[in-house]
Amino acid sequence: MMPQARWFARFLLAALLLAPALAALDGCTGSVLRSRSQSPEDIADDADSQTKYVGDFAFPYGTSYVRVEGPVLITGLAGTGSDPPPSPQRSALLADMKAHSVADPNKVLASPNTSLAWARAYLPPGVRKGDRIDVEVRVPGQSETTSIRGGWMMETHLKEMGVVGGQIHSGNELAIAEGPVMVDPVAHETADPTAKLRGIVLGGGVALKSREMAFMLKEEDKSIFLSKQLGDAVNRRFHTYVRGTKQGVANPVSDTRIDLVIHPRYKNNLGRYIQVIRNVALSESPEQQLQRLDLLERQLLDPVTSAQAAIRLEAIGKDGVRVLKKGQEAKDPEVRFYSAEALAYLDESCAVEPLKQAVKDEPEFRPYALAALSALNDLRAAEALRDLFDLPSAETRYGAFRALWASNQRDWQLHGEHLAGKFWLHEVASAGPPMVHVTHSFRPEIVLFGEGQEFTLPLALEAGNSIIVKSLDDGEISVARFSRKEPDQRRTVKNSVAEAIRAIAAVGGDYPDAVQALEEARASGALSSRFEVDAIPEWGRAYDRNHRLVHDSAGGNNKATGGSQPASSTSDDDAGEPIATLQLPNLFGGAPKFVDTAGADEPDAMMADKKTAADIQK
Repeated sequence: MMPQARWFARFLLAALLLAPALAALDGCTGSVLRSRSQSPEDIADDADSQTKYVGDFAFPYGTSYVRVEGPVLITGLAGTGSDPPPSPQRSALLADMKAHSVADPNKVLASPNTSLAWARAYLPPGVRKGDRIDVEVRVPGQSETTSIRGGWMMETHLKEMGVVGGQIHSGNELAIAEGPVMVDPVAHETADPTAKLRGIVLGGGVALKSREMAFMLKEEDKSIFLSKQLGDAVNRRFHTYVRGTKQGVANPVSDTRIDLVIHPRYKNNLGRYIQVIRNVALSESPEQQLQRLDLLERQLLDPVTSAQAAIRLEAIGKDGVRVLKKGQEAKDPEVRFYSAEALAYLDESCAVEPLKQAVKDEPEFRPYALAALSALNDLRAAEALRDLFDLPSAETRYGAFRALWASNQRDWQLHGEHLAGKFWLHEVASAGPPMVHVTHSFRPEIVLFGEGQEFTLPLALEAGNSIIVKSLDDGEISVARFSRKEPDQRRTVKNSVAEAIRAIAAVGGDYPDAVQALEEARASGALSSRFEVDAIPEWGRAYDRNHRLVHDSAGGNNKATGGSQPASSTSDDDAGEPIATLQLPNLFGGAPKFVDTAGADEPDAMMADKKTAADIQK
């Protein structure tokens, strides 16, 4: 073969052998060129779309209320009770009374000073054994009882209940309850004839079992390996201390379940805790996190996506603080609030002033700002809450009081007195108009905003069925308790609202007795101070970006006039969705109300959370 022919043959063979490699190289080069042509926004969006979150694989478990109930005997009525007609409730109560060796139970039921009622309570998420809960009571519709004001709920065992074939069937005993019944303080002013047949025993129930919170892996993602991965991701972000030892909050116990300890900073806002955990990244490199932080910064500064971005930055932890501080300086009030709220749960004191301003200026953000201030471990947060006592808005003042109490029950300005071990009296300094606040939920307490409040004399009040409060000729006040079974008791005090409340407790009065006296004083004009009951925001207040709210600088519980409906903070399908406002933090929220008309007569078998109700037995 000639040299030229041999050279050409070698060249052709080399070309054939190198063709695949060149093609591969061309492909790589093309990929590199294409990636370089992407904008920074495209790169960030790609990084975020590749990030997997805890909520992508698992959903929260044990976040709803579990209902427990049972028949109960109300005693101590002043002739307003009745003998209940035959019914499943009467049968259930008689069986319970016989089980507790009550002599001649039918005779007890026939007394006009007793009444059958139905008691109901809700065990909240995260409740621990021994925790106290409110118990609602209602007289059945067919009863001839006219009022349960001043009554005492005898000890009852509350269980999961259902009606099958006209008979009440009970399940697991989850709480025990007893105590004085408080009827709505303004019940006599309503046209509803059943108002006096409904009441509540504040803190009257005691949980007999603890409820656990957990995350459950989705059916298609069940895996021991993934369960551990998720637990490790959560524990990198959250930990607590048990007897001085640092421990993560997540404990993978199976391929389907990760038990969860409540972090102390979120004890008053469990919904937010669940949201943050759902937005914890499963894993990402430092470079990926930096790209995601760039994207979250842009989202944070946009009011439409700022709520979601703040949650995800909070889920990142301390590395998200830098971005959140930028948001806190934004012009838009929504962006400022969501940034400050997240910073508070990251224990950044720079959040105090923006949150305080949100409490004052933005009613729709008020409960969340107050809850965030209560989570801050900072003296300036406590000072900010005390300053809010001076404002005219009732819900702002009491909301700040409750937030301060939740943060530190021994705060020097709360001035708490546990009167006769029955209820709390707080007399707090306030430059605002004098106000008396009582609760119909949460805990039995009376808060006097403004020291030295007095009654307008003369006055004559009833405090329950056996206590009389009246003014004397010399300007002092007499508090007397009359009983056929015990010696009469009397106290004489100076004209002072606080002293009169102390005297009611001293002669044996309960919380409902003190509240009734204050309400009668208000109705008669003897109490010139503002009188408020449960002045806390209601769920459903929304933020309207287009039509701003009229701020309640003059006081009162103003509601939003527009805006989108708030999203639930614990539903299974809200991960990653923009959220305008959240369900109330549990610092201000509460259990479902006993409002169904059939509930007193025919308790049904539906639980507030069947999965959680079953899980509580473990």
